[in-house]
Order: sequence, then C-alpha cells, then structure tokens
Amino acid sequence: MFTPRSQAGISLVELVIFIVIVGVAVAGVLSVMNFTSRHSADPMVRKQALAIAEALLEEIELQPFTYCHPDDPLALTAGNPSQCTGSTTGSEDTLPTTSALGSPRNANNVADYTNFSMSPIVDIIGNSITGLGAYTASVSITQVGASFPSVLNPNDVLQIDVRVVSGNTDITLTGYRFRYAPNAVP
Repeated sequence: MFTPRSQAGISLVELVIFIVIVGVAVAGVLSVMNFTSRHSADPMVRKQALAIAEALLEEIELQPFTYCHPDDPLALTAGNPSQCTGSTTGSEDTLPTTSALGSPRNANNVADYTNFSMSPIVDIIGNSITGLGAYTASVSITQVGASFPSVLNPNDVLQIDVRVVSGNTDITLTGYRFRYAPNAVP
C-alpha cells in the first residue's frame, strides 16, 4: 500500500531564502576578489621604492670617507686633517649645504650626496630607467658621531637617510658610515 509523504520537495520560501544566502556569499567573495585585484599593484610599487632606496644607500656608503679631499695623495693614509698635503675642503668634516652631483653622478666622497635629490630616477651614469618616472629620491646626511661613544670625533660618523616617494608609498632607509681612516696598507 502507498502512504503519501507529508512533503515532496522544498517550498518557495525555502528556495528564496537559499537564493538570498548564496547571493550574499557570492557578493562577499567577489568584493574580496575585487579589493585584492585592485590593490595587487601596491606591493610592486613598494618593492620598487625599496629597491631604489637600497641601491642609492649602497652607492653612497661605498664612497670614500676621508679626512682629506679625495684627490689628495694622502687621502687614504691621513689619520687626521693636519696630515693632508692640500686643502681639507671637500672632506666630510664640513658637510656642504647642497649636493655637488651632476649627471652622471660623479661623486668623490660621501659628502657629495648631501641634500641630493632626483626625479625621475636615473642610473649612476644618467640614463633614465623605464617605469620609474613616478618615483622621487632624496638624500639627507648628518654628522652623528656625538651620539656614539666618546672615543669618536663627532665628524667621524655620518647618518645617511634615503627617502623614496611614489604616490602613497613613502620609504626611508637609514644607514651609517664610519670613518675608518687611515686606510694605509701595512
């Protein structure tokens, strides 16, 4: 014998509730995907800014830091400014107020980068780098030897701040350069 079941499917109310729940879930997932795809380029901008700042900071830190002008024959061996054969003008004991760099960047020492800025970003020989036109870089150099142990001359430590900006991305890297003069070979 056949007994009828009380319900043989879903009601219209249950179907509408199911459609509403699935619709809200799909809308949530799509909004997250939209947000992610819209902001996926930001890490690239940040990584490029960081790479520019790291490269410029390394370029500066690799420059000579001596008591004498870099062209002085005793620049690498002088243990103090009185041992220079010529003028100490151009040494880092007195930082310039403006950058001495042109294009290409022909730096003689760390101090040449004081208050240096560039926009757009170019390589060390002055060639424009494709895709980096929206970035600006600036350098600030200060003497901070007084904040280190008292055995150091206040002029023997430079703080180098490299700032790179592009849109909402603002990266600042700080490095320190210690004077290790004299650098005489034994």
